[in-house]
Amino acid sequence: MQVRLLLEVLLLAGIVSGCTSMGVEPWERDILARDEMQLTTDAVEAATDDHIYFSKEASSGGRGFGGGGCGCN
Repeated sequence: MQVRLLLEVLLLAGIVSGCTSMGVEPWERDILARDEMQLTTDAVEAATDDHIYFSKEASSGGRGFGGGGCGCN
């Protein structure tokens, strides 16, 4: 019984500590901020995509998901 309890505690500790290193560290931000790491590096292309999205959705902002205004996601 004690061995099972010890194994359960170790398993729980492993699961809980598995999320401690998520996120971007401060020394990694300079690499991710480079122009070649951006999703859209062309300002005209980004503005065109924004205009198309605005026209389809009849809203502005919230470009973080795909799909159109037709409800066929």
